[in-house]
Amino acid sequence: MAVNEKNMEIIQIVALALLQGLTEFLPISSSAHLILLPIIAGWEDQGLAFDVAVHVGTLAAVIFYFRATIRQLIADWFRSLQQRQTVGESKLAWAVILGTIPVGLAGLFLGDFIELFLRSPLVIAATTIIFGLLLGFADWQGKRDRTEQQMSWKDILIIGVVQALALIPGTSRSGVTMTAALMLGLTREAAARFSFLLSIPVIFLAGSLETIKLIEADQATDWFALTAGAIFSAISAYLCIFLFLKLLERIGMWPFVIYRLALGGILLFIFS
Repeated sequence: MAVNEKNMEIIQIVALALLQGLTEFLPISSSAHLILLPIIAGWEDQGLAFDVAVHVGTLAAVIFYFRATIRQLIADWFRSLQQRQTVGESKLAWAVILGTIPVGLAGLFLGDFIELFLRSPLVIAATTIIFGLLLGFADWQGKRDRTEQQMSWKDILIIGVVQALALIPGTSRSGVTMTAALMLGLTREAAARFSFLLSIPVIFLAGSLETIKLIEADQATDWFALTAGAIFSAISAYLCIFLFLKLLERIGMWPFVIYRLALGGILLFIFS
């Protein structure tokens, strides 16, 4: 019996870690899936420490994938400070910083409210459907003729403000930022790249906040679960980013729209 319990524990670790890695960067909401899978599978909540671990894994994956771009952004950002003018990719670096401020403020002031009142399956069903439809509309109507380097400061601010909506489970941070970017005329690949770059400070800030809570809670730590979770989420996240950017122009956003509508409908049927 002990062996079966251990096997189930490993299955839970691997399933949740792979799910986090795959859904963090696809426009289908990682938070919704991490909330729903334990409910559907009848598992106990994975706990704060495990959530931190799998987010560390996804953060490592996106940083490693965009490592050359990140080095360029940081170098040009410092050069722009010294020269007091735009240098190379410094505007994109400032865009990432500016686009992160709204979600940081929203998380600081509204995080507890969202945690208490907006994590129900019905809320997730509603946001999954609504923002899925918006994603489909943006993919259909967007001009898709600009790169992330061609964004105006107004565009950047709009995407940043919209990103704050992703604090509501089921919305999808990558989904709403790509939706806004597509509506503003960015190509699919440019919308995805900017969304992924925006994820770096957001995941870092969220993970830091959860880490502080974890330290204050002073709970026992299962290092095997945390290490395995971080590794599996990092691998699946890296593969997800690679394949998503490679296939995006060919498949578009509609497979994810259809998935969101189907998932939302199933949730409404089950929990209403």
